[in-house]
Amino acid sequence: MAHAQAGTSEGSLDKGKVVITGGAGFIGSHTAIELCAAGYTPVVVDNFGNSDRRMLERVYELTGQRFPLHEIDCRDRAALRRMFEQEGPCFGVIHFAAHKAVGASVAQALDYYDNNLGSLISLLQVMNEVGLQNLVYSSSATVYGQSDELPVTEQTQVRPGESPYGRTKQVCESILIDTAASKVPVKAVLLRYFNPVGAHPSGRIGELPLGKPENLVPYITQTAIGLREELTVFGNDYPTRDGTCTRDYVHVVDLARAHIAALAWLDNSPENAQRGSFHEIFNVGTGAATSVLEAIQAFEKASGTKLRYRFGPRRPGDIVESYANVDKARKVLGWKAELTIFDAMRDAWKWQVGLKNDPLR
Repeated sequence: MAHAQAGTSEGSLDKGKVVITGGAGFIGSHTAIELCAAGYTPVVVDNFGNSDRRMLERVYELTGQRFPLHEIDCRDRAALRRMFEQEGPCFGVIHFAAHKAVGASVAQALDYYDNNLGSLISLLQVMNEVGLQNLVYSSSATVYGQSDELPVTEQTQVRPGESPYGRTKQVCESILIDTAASKVPVKAVLLRYFNPVGAHPSGRIGELPLGKPENLVPYITQTAIGLREELTVFGNDYPTRDGTCTRDYVHVVDLARAHIAALAWLDNSPENAQRGSFHEIFNVGTGAATSVLEAIQAFEKASGTKLRYRFGPRRPGDIVESYANVDKARKVLGWKAELTIFDAMRDAWKWQVGLKNDPLR
């Protein structure tokens, strides 16, 4: 399979360019680093609607590479076409670009559908025009809802989404499945993430919520650093081992490496070379459930800092328990999570402290 020529670090294998939509975001920026380490050249596409361009300077610093950046809204087909024409042959695309806040999706439902569905449809159409087939799609375990089956497998029933955000992920998966079935040339890997946490171990890049965090770990670190007064734990009377909800928290570096494993599988599997259009779905998690209280305890141990928190009433719509069966990713992609919740809390705290001492400039 022919790849574009692109500069990589001395002695590394040149595997060509990979377009990352939303490449300046939390998961995208970590994936750009792992792409460089694996011998690919990232091509970042981002409209900076919920990311910060200054994060890319730190990615350049960590990789020692200044790879291409295109400021584009993925709904703009003409701009996407120009980008692909300018960059020349690419190996594939990793599609992160999407609005992602569950709460905001309720108030801004139409905008979420327009952005999340529109960007994927435009991307697929332009990929087809330029003859590019390989796509890794950023999906979510939210598609499962509150499952009666634990751990959740890729065959677990997809239930009605709990929010407009969750429903956009379900519809985007349907778009990819139906597109592949219609024989449009696409080889799509759908990665259903569980709960991404942590930061790069350097402390130089990490999660950068705009406004009040909706996710647990940045709320924990912002509370510990003094940006938030206290953390509210929503409910301590659930039917779990300590009364708090459980989740499968996967370190963002492990998650980034899952995308590299997906690209390698697309590239190296003789079976895939012979297949026409297809889609494959993989869970990406640790395979273990961690409660909210266990996550707090892991943070306190990793940081040496006591956290101010209190218990509040249950939050409507919260799933009680969720964790992944990751056998398929291990067997097919050769990927498994290597990092723990302690590692994630240590790295997230290092990022938060570093951000206080050396803000993005």
